[in-house]
Amino acid sequence: MSWSGWVAGVVAGMSLGQSPATLEAVRLHKPDAAALARAELTACIEKKCEDAGRLALLAGTLALSDGQAAEARELLAAWPAPPLLAPYHAFYLGQARFYAGDAEGAAKDFERVLASKPPAELAARARARLGESLLKAGKAKDAARVLEAAAKASPSVELLFQRAQARGATGNRAGQRADLMTVALRFPTHPYGDEAMTWLTEVSAPPVKLGFTERTTRADRFLDAGVTKRGLDELAALDGVKLDKAQAAKVALLRARAFFALGQTANAEKALALARKGPAAVAAQADLLVARRALRADDNDKARTLMAALDQKYPSQPAGDEGAFFAGWLDLQSGRFADAVKAFASFEKRYPRSRRRDEGMWFRALAHLRLEEYAKARDALESFLAAYPRSTMGPQARYWMARSRELEGAKADALGPAYTAVITTAPASFYALMANERLKALGLKAPAHFPAPPKQLELPRPPELELAVELTRAGLYRDAADEVEAHAGRLRSADQALPFVHALLGLGEYGHAYTVAARHLWGRAFGAREPDALAAFYPRAYATAVEGAAAKHQVDPYLVWAIMRRESAFRPEVMSVADARGLMQIIPRTANAIAEKLAEPVPAPADLFSPERNIRYGAWYLARLMDRFGHPVLAAAAYNAGPSSAAKWAQERGSLPLDLFVETIPFRETRGYVKQVVADLFLYHAFYGDGASKLQLPLVVPAPTKEGVTF
Repeated sequence: MSWSGWVAGVVAGMSLGQSPATLEAVRLHKPDAAALARAELTACIEKKCEDAGRLALLAGTLALSDGQAAEARELLAAWPAPPLLAPYHAFYLGQARFYAGDAEGAAKDFERVLASKPPAELAARARARLGESLLKAGKAKDAARVLEAAAKASPSVELLFQRAQARGATGNRAGQRADLMTVALRFPTHPYGDEAMTWLTEVSAPPVKLGFTERTTRADRFLDAGVTKRGLDELAALDGVKLDKAQAAKVALLRARAFFALGQTANAEKALALARKGPAAVAAQADLLVARRALRADDNDKARTLMAALDQKYPSQPAGDEGAFFAGWLDLQSGRFADAVKAFASFEKRYPRSRRRDEGMWFRALAHLRLEEYAKARDALESFLAAYPRSTMGPQARYWMARSRELEGAKADALGPAYTAVITTAPASFYALMANERLKALGLKAPAHFPAPPKQLELPRPPELELAVELTRAGLYRDAADEVEAHAGRLRSADQALPFVHALLGLGEYGHAYTVAARHLWGRAFGAREPDALAAFYPRAYATAVEGAAAKHQVDPYLVWAIMRRESAFRPEVMSVADARGLMQIIPRTANAIAEKLAEPVPAPADLFSPERNIRYGAWYLARLMDRFGHPVLAAAAYNAGPSSAAKWAQERGSLPLDLFVETIPFRETRGYVKQVVADLFLYHAFYGDGASKLQLPLVVPAPTKEGVTF
């Protein structure tokens, strides 16, 4: 059921000011959402309808999100909200007053929120804002009392900094210093990190002197964040400080990282020479840093030599373990399959407790497959299954045991049961899809992966979701999501989770439904293969937006959903460490390029959290990838690793059969990504497509065009 259809059903027989169109505009963050809400409020006031309070709450919060604090204050102050929403009304009125310059009035609103005994999440937000408002209003003592509790419950950078201010204003200099030191060390890249350092080193009496541990901690965080010069500045502050041998080596290693990032290779090499004089743990990391750089630069021969040296020089260090593994992996990538077999066999023996041992066993089997040593490959796979019977790579091993027999010339009647077993035991996997295609090629009938498609149920709504429903009716989706998340954390069984999940699907909370299902309904969905449990794993989320964008840009909507499922698990608020945003995880620079192609203004990074825009950009980009690459495997690889990488792999290895091509994708993340996306694409077609639109998956990798999307 579509979102608008669900709204119509929920509110049948009720008075509702917001129309389904307005609610969908708000959910999708459409540009006209605020205007629609204000127009409906105006119409409601003229008709003297009963829903003015709910409409004013929505219009006020939208005005607030647009930075119109004074307008939001007027709207919220003029109309009381329905009783169940009164705490939220008070909270947003407090927000509006605070940003309009009335800190004292805001504090009173936040106190009203807390007096109403609101849900825990709203209470935490109100308590934090109360402390900030009291501080701004000059009531430091009252602010300190509130912020002590708030920062203890949630030590965010904002609360720690505000508590430091309150502590300082009430004479608690030691507490102020402790909070600001925490901010400076944990959050050096945050603006408050700079303010904290200024106070500690210039205002505090006596000034705080940061030592080795503090400076290297800050330097490490700056380097991780890519703020290289700031990291070097922190290390420069240790010049002249007496350091022992181990400390000097660690500083040198950090400097080497920074110099490499700045392209100053000569300086990096000098720093590495000093780092190698330190303890074995630091020296090993110095050599590993050089080996990883060679690996990232695609200098495989040099990287192989360096990785093998790590194995020989540091067998008791994690760097030795990593070196042994990557020595074998580089042999495999370079086509030295016999050497790869030897390297991985040695790795298994030398590092029996390695976290990579299972993967090493698989790569040894893959090397045998590339050598066409099929019996040896099966022996390796059987050893793998014996050592790791519960591994997630089990379907992979079983598929290749059957496939190796096919490559040896086994007949269809011998292969059918093995391929069928892969489908029935791992129906949602890439290997089930490959087994399905192999059975079809052999002229055998493949079993259904699932007996029935996902089925959304009409179940009595759990009473604990009543507030979430009311918030949804008001268009307060973030608050509804917080309320849902709080209750989802209290679920303990599949029987509890099932009605909860279907209520969430009805609310349009696809991300939360997926999360709850993954926690409680996995066995029912993929073991028992129950249709009602599958519903949350494969929803047609944001159907109107997806189908509209897919039709406009001529791309398979099921591919859009498959990418969305893998990228964000249907959560529009997600942001990755690489700054990818929203449902389709679009990076701002990619969004800028797409906007240019669509002749649109460059979006602000925050705009990418809009489901409507994110889906539209993602659909356009996928359409262009399919135009260039012509195969969902290559399009998925390009979406994850970039078009240039996908084109390179297709050129170098495109002669391989599809299954073997996917196994040889060099990036582990991309291999897993491609497998899941293509399996999900197949299942979406199987579940929702008509007979004529069943996915036809070519088992030959096509040559991509040279022209087409490159970003």
